[in-house]
Amino acid sequence: MHALPGPGGARLLVVDLAARSHVWQLPPGGERAIKDGAPPGWEVQVVQALTVSDGDGNEAFSDEACSAVAEAEVYVGFGMPRGLFRAARKLRWVHSAAAGVGALLYPEMRESEVILTNSAGVHAVPIAEYVVGGVLHFLRGFDVALGQQRRGVWDKEPFIGAGSRARELGECRALIVGTGGIGGEVATRFAALGARCVGVRRRAGLGAPEGFERVVAFEELDAELPGADVVVLAAPLTPETRGLLTAGRLDRLSGDAIVVNVSRGALMDERALVERLAAGRLRGAVLDVFETEPLPPESPLWGMSHVLLTPHVSGVSPRRFWEREIALLIDNWGRYVRGEPLRNLVDKQAGY
Repeated sequence: MHALPGPGGARLLVVDLAARSHVWQLPPGGERAIKDGAPPGWEVQVVQALTVSDGDGNEAFSDEACSAVAEAEVYVGFGMPRGLFRAARKLRWVHSAAAGVGALLYPEMRESEVILTNSAGVHAVPIAEYVVGGVLHFLRGFDVALGQQRRGVWDKEPFIGAGSRARELGECRALIVGTGGIGGEVATRFAALGARCVGVRRRAGLGAPEGFERVVAFEELDAELPGADVVVLAAPLTPETRGLLTAGRLDRLSGDAIVVNVSRGALMDERALVERLAAGRLRGAVLDVFETEPLPPESPLWGMSHVLLTPHVSGVSPRRFWEREIALLIDNWGRYVRGEPLRNLVDKQAGY
């Protein structure tokens, strides 16, 4: 990499991570760690103006950020708004503190030689724990228990009677769509508790990562669905995965199946899911992402007892996120300077 001098002849990395949401806001210790980790000849400029950390990025940006990126070689933010990208005349590398990059892949970014990395895997541990907790919520009948608690009812029959749906995770076969950071951490935890995990990804011939018994290609998804007790959507949103879990595919699941979505709402036909839950054709759904966010007040999902929903917060881990994120950034910064392959390099044509 040849140097692109910033102010005073130094190479410039701009940090735009002053999120409006407290848990996503770069802490003072994080700012110090980034500055202390700067390779020789680099300057770090930290934008103080607030930014938005939701989703894959947004179109709004501050005047301060726009001014800062004019001389930047590297930009670190929650995605990068298109207008900000246009203002960055010397940009060579963008690192997003978010995992998704859908909003980042505008034509100018796709067609440029700018390197793009993301934070896939940084959120994997808390999301995997969320998935385990959500699945156990239904396997152990916590949804039934909560309903009884709210009504002040003591009734063992749903748990011990002929209609009991209580199961152990070790009885289950989990179909995990996406075998990357999140899918891998889910499989590791499920397997440790006895579940049999089958992964689904774009290419199957790369071997099975830890936690998976085997891995199949997207083309084999239909054949795998009837035997799945749990389906976890943990793949990135791409043209290939958009609308992946269709009404027809939901119909291939058994009535005891649990569906989990921690990827993007667009991977699943939400209306079809609602219809099948209302008809009792699925055991339950654990949903952290939705086709429209915030979830509209009129959505029937709000009032469904067989749905556990959260407002796109499965990755929250206030103490550990910045440790992992800054370690990734510092490591990649050193690789960038040395001309070595970067971790979490995004294939801008594939979309992840």
